[in-house]
Amino acid sequence: MFSRSYRVRLIVILAVLIAAATFLGTAAAQKASVPRAQDRLALGEEHVKQLLLIIETDQGGMISKPEYMKFMEAEFQRLDKSHRGQLNARELNQSTLSANRVAGK
Repeated sequence: MFSRSYRVRLIVILAVLIAAATFLGTAAAQKASVPRAQDRLALGEEHVKQLLLIIETDQGGMISKPEYMKFMEAEFQRLDKSHRGQLNARELNQSTLSANRVAGK
């Protein structure tokens, strides 16, 4: 029916097509799972709004440098349980900053 060389070529072509389709499908799936820059910004927006509510004291919708520094000093003191004036990775990881924690909800 078909010559041996024709069958071998057909098998090789099919194998290459299957491999290419698999590679392209995997690449497309990986690219689709990575959020776009605007999506990452949107993901963090709620957390930023909560921080704004926690840090600002004058309710002006903006955080001043003194407000920020006062808040960060208090947070540092809270995390520095050993009172060494330094934080290690474990102590930093214990920061559970959220609007619920600060507001007492």
